[in-house]
Amino acid sequence: MPFTATVLTMFPEAFPGPLGVSLIGTAWREKGLWDLQTLDIRAFSEDKRGFLDDTPAGGGPGQVLKADVVARALDSLEGPPRPLLYMSARGRPLTQARVKEWAKADGIVVLCGRFEGVDQRVLDARGFEEISVGNAVLAGGEAAAMVAIEACVRLVPGVLGAAESLSSESFEDGLLEHPQYTRPRTFEGHDIPEVLLSGDHKKIAQWREAQREETTRERRPDLWAAHLAKTTAEPGSAKSKAKGAKARGE
Repeated sequence: MPFTATVLTMFPEAFPGPLGVSLIGTAWREKGLWDLQTLDIRAFSEDKRGFLDDTPAGGGPGQVLKADVVARALDSLEGPPRPLLYMSARGRPLTQARVKEWAKADGIVVLCGRFEGVDQRVLDARGFEEISVGNAVLAGGEAAAMVAIEACVRLVPGVLGAAESLSSESFEDGLLEHPQYTRPRTFEGHDIPEVLLSGDHKKIAQWREAQREETTRERRPDLWAAHLAKTTAEPGSAKSKAKGAKARGE
């Protein structure tokens, strides 16, 4: 069975969206390297009017998706167990490390919330992991679900083709990716950096690494701090040796 992403949503018509285009879309529709399924949770309402939400316990604005409706939708799924994700602004940040773990599974099941959210009891009872794609609030979880699915699917072997291109991307080793350039050599007064045209692969690698460090330091100080801490802690590193010498009073 290919990697299968199943989306529980009130709006299955929102999919595939960007998941259906380019290499990822081809890998799905033509190559069968992964599969996308949508499940309309409205079909699991037992209310004769089709309601699947109710007012928040304790009062307050908006509506909340009912636990029993979501549970029936989830329990209707067949196949091996998969990680359960609930896209939520209050969730843990989506990270490349988590994505790599999910990509090793048989697939993922993604619940898209609406209104004020989902009854916490079904999230706890079924073991959903709450995931956020950024410090912003969306109207629903569908766009966020596409982000999580695409991040996973692009790691499925064969989807993107060149596996070696994945190793130097942002977050793979804690640093952001270096800037990229291509022809023409000059664009609106801006030239391609000379080192990239030198043919000296060692200098090019050094330049790219320096650019990755500078970009990470400027744009993501949190990642930079973590990178420095990891580098210092690694046995045999120059910083680790210097730290050890200082501790010994050398």
